[in-house]
Amino acid sequence: MKVAIIGATGFVGSGLVKRLHEQGERLLVLTRNPASAQKVFPSAAFPNVEIVAYAPNTSGSWQSAIATCDGVVNLAGEPIGEGRWTTERKQEILNSRKLGTQKIVESIVNANPKPSVLVNASAIGYYGTSETATFDETSIAGKDFLAQVCQAWEAEAQKVTDAGVRLVILRLGIVLGNGGALSKMITPFKLFAGGPLGSGQQWFSWIHLDDLVNLILQALSQPEMEGVYNATAPYPVRMIELSKTMGQVMNRPSWLPVPAFALEALLGDGAMVVLEGQQVLPKRTLDSGFAYQYSNLESAIKQILK
Repeated sequence: MKVAIIGATGFVGSGLVKRLHEQGERLLVLTRNPASAQKVFPSAAFPNVEIVAYAPNTSGSWQSAIATCDGVVNLAGEPIGEGRWTTERKQEILNSRKLGTQKIVESIVNANPKPSVLVNASAIGYYGTSETATFDETSIAGKDFLAQVCQAWEAEAQKVTDAGVRLVILRLGIVLGNGGALSKMITPFKLFAGGPLGSGQQWFSWIHLDDLVNLILQALSQPEMEGVYNATAPYPVRMIELSKTMGQVMNRPSWLPVPAFALEALLGDGAMVVLEGQQVLPKRTLDSGFAYQYSNLESAIKQILK
């Protein structure tokens, strides 16, 4: 099997590339920065990886390379939790997902032969935020900025089905692993200053990186998987429980909260990513027969911090 991956040098993408390479699959990495990708995936260590330059918002020769692939995984998108959400920043967040996916779908539709499947990332931000509601794959979309981004993102991906290509949309929760969001949370605990962000009552719907990679592999290989699946663990927790668990595993105090105003001063509207949350359940994911390695938070944190 040959798989094209967009967003391969990111936290999730690099884990996926490594796993697929270990399995002997051939990989096409589409990247805006080939020199940087070559450092992440040097040819000596990753002989099965082909690196091709691409511009996410424009057509180009990179599109023809997709015709050589059996499947496509689209993980690309500007980070949402870094920096203030200025008007320009919001447009970058939207365009990197909407326009980027538009060009990827265009390349798949025009390919001959076509890849058989597109696995496209989305996010649980689709549902909006709530401290009381529970969401699964059948829940309606929210109305805030991130919900609008996810709807536009998914709408572009859906167009690939008109060409008879199977589509799997994975709505990602917070991905935990050696890097990503958890690496930013660990530092205060190491300094004996850890604690919940904001009120601590917001929901934290998460998934271990290994489980997410396994879910992507299942989506690529199982023809019966189609449509939307929540990429979250079965047991979401509130932020205060996350802090307590990290404190217990690291043998550090977990009582010192980070006030909401401090995060808002630093991130502006972007603070809502950590100050507000949603309780998301992976109903269709479980119904698909997916088996989690890390279904509860304590086991996930212990494995990551061991």
